[in-house]
Amino acid sequence: MKNALIFLAVSLSCLWNFAFANEAKVKTLVIVSHPYPESSTLIKGLESAARSVKGVNVRNLESIYGYDTRSIDGAKERKLTREVQRVVFIFPTHWFNITPMMKAYLNETWGSVGPGLWQGKEMLVVATAGGGRSTYGANGRVGVELKDVFLPMKASALHCGMKYLEPLVFEGVRVSELENYQKALIERLSH
Repeated sequence: MKNALIFLAVSLSCLWNFAFANEAKVKTLVIVSHPYPESSTLIKGLESAARSVKGVNVRNLESIYGYDTRSIDGAKERKLTREVQRVVFIFPTHWFNITPMMKAYLNETWGSVGPGLWQGKEMLVVATAGGGRSTYGANGRVGVELKDVFLPMKASALHCGMKYLEPLVFEGVRVSELENYQKALIERLSH
């Protein structure tokens, strides 16, 4: 744990100058979720990278609402979504799906609004997965690319009139690659 914190501090200091040279071209809302935040070095690192980009509002569901899937303030979250042009979801792949709190967020925030409310906004999915090519891809156990596991997110975006951006997915993730993952996220958020 101590080594992971040291690594995270060093990588964040390296990203500090890189990140503040960047600013999101469109006002962006980032929704972060991890069902086990105490062990989420990579998601925490991605969240920190997102927070370092000007014009980005980051909301960590577990930090705000805990683990109570019924506690999400849908009205407040809808208000925040209305104020931006891009919504980004950052999460670890959780049994080939989004996390439980992210599902609850979508139910409470998007579930009753119907198509058209988010018309013209962009959606970006950013996900990590421990499994690599032996799990994902045409020759993997699952038989589909990791980005394609999130087809329901694409369907949600299209249903709402959003533009679904090419997902940013990291498979076979390693803590030693965190800085590269952070740079890739900052680059996507800055466009």
